[in-house]
Amino acid sequence: MRKIISFMHVSLDGFVAGPNGEMDWVHMDDEIFDDAIELESTKDAAIYGRTTYQMMESYWPTVLENPSSTKNELHHAQWVEDIPKLVFSKTLEEVKWNNTRLICDKVAEEIKKLKYQPGKNMMIFGSPGLTHSFMQMDLIDEYRVNINPVILGSGTPLFKNLKERIKLTLINEKKFMSGVSGLHYRVSKNGKN
Repeated sequence: MRKIISFMHVSLDGFVAGPNGEMDWVHMDDEIFDDAIELESTKDAAIYGRTTYQMMESYWPTVLENPSSTKNELHHAQWVEDIPKLVFSKTLEEVKWNNTRLICDKVAEEIKKLKYQPGKNMMIFGSPGLTHSFMQMDLIDEYRVNINPVILGSGTPLFKNLKERIKLTLINEKKFMSGVSGLHYRVSKNGKN
């Protein structure tokens, strides 16, 4: 069965965006980008909430045409252009980016159907609001969290409005030269890992 994996950059104090939604504190260098590209090879669908989708849709297609784009940027831009993208939103009326499907309701049922389809795992990129909703519906199977060496003090938290404890098992950890720590956890479902 396919898995839903949340991939998020977070500050040491647990925020995924600053008080005004800023993400200028996220450290992204070639080493971290290479790790993300390696991670992409095990996924065949990107999942976004409305805000992240609109941000990604306005940026990544332009990278393919920008002569100053780096090798890593071009690789990710082509990958995200080609794969299926799922956007969960109650307010968007349409999506125009290549290979994109809009899902407006029956979220849990849609995800369960997608998990049983053939293919690789699916990844939520950022999308904190969607991630919060998926957490509350127990739809996330794994968490990939890159902890950045910064304390924001306030902003959008990674974890919000959880009704019960989520038990996790550490699968892997990686220390980057920049001071970022990558953690990979599996959700323990029904006491199993």
